[in-house]
Amino acid sequence: MKAQAASPELSSLSREEEQAEVIRRLEEDIIFGRFAPGARLVEDTLMARYGASRHFVRQALFQLERQGIVLREKNIGATVRFYSSEEVRKIYEVREMLTRQAALMIALPAPSSLIEQLTELQRQYCARADAQDLRGIHEANDAFHVALFSACGNPYLVRSLQDYMNLTLPMRAKNLADSEGLAQSRRQHELMIELLKGRDNWAFAQLCVDHMQLSKSDYLGRIGAEKNAN
Repeated sequence: MKAQAASPELSSLSREEEQAEVIRRLEEDIIFGRFAPGARLVEDTLMARYGASRHFVRQALFQLERQGIVLREKNIGATVRFYSSEEVRKIYEVREMLTRQAALMIALPAPSSLIEQLTELQRQYCARADAQDLRGIHEANDAFHVALFSACGNPYLVRSLQDYMNLTLPMRAKNLADSEGLAQSRRQHELMIELLKGRDNWAFAQLCVDHMQLSKSDYLGRIGAEKNAN
C-alpha cells in the first residue's frame, strides 16, 4: 500500500512532534468518548483520520496500550480498553479509599499558600472550560487534584492516587466534556477550597469522594447502554 501522506497539520512538525501529535489526538478521541469502550481501532482508519503514517499510528497504539487505555489482542487487533461494571466498581473502591485517606491527612485549616495555589489552578480550569478547550480542561483538572492531594505530605500516596487517576482516565475524562458534569466539577472544586479554610476534615474528605461519583456512574451508564444495544 502506498504510504499515507502527512496531513497539512502534521507536515510542518518534526518526527518527534508528529508522533506526539498523533498520540495526543488518538488519546483525546478515546478519553472524550469519540471512540466508545470496546471499539476496534483499525490502523487504516486511523491513518486516514489523522493523516499519519502507519508507523506513527502503530506507535500511538503501543503508547496508549502502555497507558492502559488501549488493549491489543492476538487475532483481534487493537480496541479501546473496556472495563466491566465489576472492574469499574473495584477500581473506584481503591481510588475512593486512597482519596479519602489523602484528604484526611491534609491539615486544616490549610495554609494560605495552598489556598492561593488552588485558587489560581481553579481560575485556569474555569478559563479552559469557558474556552471549551477539552485538552486544557483535562490537564487543568488533573493539576488541581495533584496539587490538592500533594498537601497530604506523603508522596507515595500521591503517586498511587496519580496511578488510579490515569487508570480511570477513560472513565472520567468524557464527563468533563459534558456541560452538566463540568459545571458540577467546577462547583465542587470551589467548595473544596472553602472547606480547606475550615476545620472539618470529614466533610472535606467526603466531598473529595463524592466528587468522583458522577464520572463513575456516567461510565457505568454508557457501558450498560452499549451492552443493551448489542
